[in-house]
Amino acid sequence: MADDSITISPGPQFKTAMVLAIAADVLQLAVFPMFVEGAFSPADDILDLGMAALLTNLLGWHWEFVPSFFAKLVPGVDLVPFWTIAVVNVWRKAKREAVALHEPVPELPPAQLPQK
Repeated sequence: MADDSITISPGPQFKTAMVLAIAADVLQLAVFPMFVEGAFSPADDILDLGMAALLTNLLGWHWEFVPSFFAKLVPGVDLVPFWTIAVVNVWRKAKREAVALHEPVPELPPAQLPQK
């Protein structure tokens, strides 16, 4: 059986993804007047496409990125740091999967042979 799980270490790739996600969300909050048009803002669309590509490249494909991308198309929703939430959610799920994979399997008691 093939192991299709993706493991994410707290190394440079995750740290880079977190810094980029925070920077993108801060940029969209701090420079809000430039991005106020929502779906009609080319700068916002370029930023969101770039973030989706960068995060996918750093962390692999995750469904958490889809709501973040589409929510950014709605005007005013940029007030919620969706990219940061998506990266944290990917980390949380990867950590939970890693713990589940490394849990010790309880051992069965040794088999008792019937005595004659």
